Amino acid sequence: MILAFDTSGPYCAAALLGSDGTVVASASEDMTRGQAERLFPMLDALLHEAGADWSDLTRIGVGIGPGNFTGIRISVSAARGLALGLGIPAIGVSSFEAIHHTNPQAIAAVPAPRDQAYLCAPGDTPRLVPLADATAAHLPPAPAQLAASIARVAQHKSTDQRPAPLYIRQADAAPSRTLPPVLLDGC
Repeated sequence: MILAFDTSGPYCAAALLGSDGTVVASASEDMTRGQAERLFPMLDALLHEAGADWSDLTRIGVGIGPGNFTGIRISVSAARGLALGLGIPAIGVSSFEAIHHTNPQAIAAVPAPRDQAYLCAPGDTPRLVPLADATAAHLPPAPAQLAASIARVAQHKSTDQRPAPLYIRQADAAPSRTLPPVLLDGC
């Protein structure tokens, strides 16, 4: 069984793929925050719904982006931790790979902030473009379907690399303006 999940967008999504390649269970919830708190209860419920246990898993597929920086880090770190704890491989799958799995020749697009999109043609390097330049591109499916596509790609992808976030642009975050607390010596 392959467990796949993704929190790179404003959602938390997961799918469980059976040994025959069919989706045994899937779930998704729209949310702009709280993915870290919701991910493991969702995964546990998914396994319970399918009558499966963590020990039934043979690999983990995880969405690596592009998308929300924090969301990507949540999924990737969760997948790496689970893989380590369960002794199974974790495979990173980009949203572009998931789109190309069902539309091999498509130009894949993932919405980005500020009226932009991440765009990737098969075999090309992803790039950030104005949203107007992505009108003919294929967007990711609904989150639960995206998680199922991630599982299907992970089913056949090599396990020789740990999953790592796919960042196409720099983070929007700025360093804190507040000074750290003063540490007192010899108290």
